[in-house]
Amino acid sequence: MFKPKRLEGQRDRQERRSPGRRSRTRTTRKQGRYVTSRPAHKVNDLALDATLRYAAHLQPKRRADALAEGKPARPVMLKRSDLRQKVRVRKTRNAVCFVVDASWSMAADERMRATKDAVLSLLRDAYQRRDRVGLVSFQRDYATLLLPLTNSVEMAQKMLQTMPTGGRTPLSRGLMMGYEVLKRAWRQDPEVVPLMVLLTDGQANVSMTDLPPQVESYSIADFIAADQIRSVVIDTEHPVFERGLARQLAHHLKGNYYRLDDLREGGLVDLVRSELNRK
Repeated sequence: MFKPKRLEGQRDRQERRSPGRRSRTRTTRKQGRYVTSRPAHKVNDLALDATLRYAAHLQPKRRADALAEGKPARPVMLKRSDLRQKVRVRKTRNAVCFVVDASWSMAADERMRATKDAVLSLLRDAYQRRDRVGLVSFQRDYATLLLPLTNSVEMAQKMLQTMPTGGRTPLSRGLMMGYEVLKRAWRQDPEVVPLMVLLTDGQANVSMTDLPPQVESYSIADFIAADQIRSVVIDTEHPVFERGLARQLAHHLKGNYYRLDDLREGGLVDLVRSELNRK
C-alpha cells in the first residue's frame, strides 16, 4: 500500500467563498492570507498600505493644485481612484475522479493493483483534508460509477475489491461519466477544484453514436477540455506495443500525459499531488 501523501492543491485565480484545507484559491471573504491588492470600484476590504503607496507619488502635485485653488493642503490627500482592495488566498477543496480502463488491456496487468492502492492512499489523505475522490471504471459496453466522490475509506476499499474487469473498451462512456461526476460536483459546490485522472491505453472499440469509437472518444475529450475540466492521462500500454493513442487522447483533453511504467511506487499519488499544485 502506498503511504498517503499530502496533496497541495493548485493556486487558481477564481474567487471563491467556501472554506477548504488544500487548494489555494482567491476568496471574496475577509478571511485568508492577504497576498496582494488590486483596484476596485467597490472596496470592502481596504488595503491601506497599498492605497498609500499608490497615492504617495501624487501627493506633491495634489498639494500644489490645492494651494493654487486656495484650498488647504492636507498632509495626505486621497481620492477614490487611489483605493485598493485586498486580495486574499485560502484553501479550498479538491475533487479527483479516477477513470479506469477495466477492459482486458488493463485487467491482464498488475497495474490495476497499483491503481487501487493509489486511490485508497488518496482517500486516506482526503479524509483528513476534506477532499473527495471518486472512481469510474469502464469495460464491455458500459461505464460504472463504482465510487461517488467521497472521503470514506471503508466504502472505497469495498468497491475497489469488487471492481469488475475484462471485455471491450467503451472509452467514450468512461470519459462522459467521469466528466458528469466532476461537473455535478462543480455545480453543487462552485468552490471545488476538479481533476480527472484517466488510466487507459487510449484504444476505443465501443461507440455511443454512429461515429467510429476512436473519433467519438476524441470528440468527447475536446468537449471536456472546452468546459475547463483539468485532466491527466496515464498511459497503461506496454512500451513495446506503443501506438500513441493515449498521448493523442491527452492532446485532445489538453491535459498532461504520463506513462504508468515511468511512475515508481507511490508515483501516482505524487503525480496527482503535483497536478493539483500546478498553477
